[in-house]
Amino acid sequence: MTATEPTRAQPPATGPADAPRLGLVRQLGRFVAIGVLSAIVDFGVYHLLLGAGLWVPFAKGISFILGTTTAYLRNKRFTFSGANTGGRARFAGFVALYGTTLAVNVAVNSLVLHVLPPMEWDTTLAWVVAQGTATAINFVMLRWVIFKN
Repeated sequence: MTATEPTRAQPPATGPADAPRLGLVRQLGRFVAIGVLSAIVDFGVYHLLLGAGLWVPFAKGISFILGTTTAYLRNKRFTFSGANTGGRARFAGFVALYGTTLAVNVAVNSLVLHVLPPMEWDTTLAWVVAQGTATAINFVMLRWVIFKN
């Protein structure tokens, strides 16, 4: 190449060194897609139970458990399917993680409802903040602790 020839940008190399990054991106994409489905389950059940007159923390707890069960089963199969088997230890870790995030989710939901002035969308906003908090905790712990690979 001479000094007058333009340089061409080379496409980024993808090889074994890029596999962890690509694996993380793929997992995150699947996690988000499954999260949307699970969130629909959680959100729908939450509002159905509120409409039925259930106490807010009770409604949030039940909806979280149903959404979480959906997420766990789908993520185990599609997102983290190549992870080690783990057996009882993995299940115990899952129970501990989701027990913790259940408490965080219900507490954050209740706190946001307590802090917000009454408004038309207060339960939805509280649900979004609580769900976002729990989702962040869950992805990190599922990726690097429960389904580590």
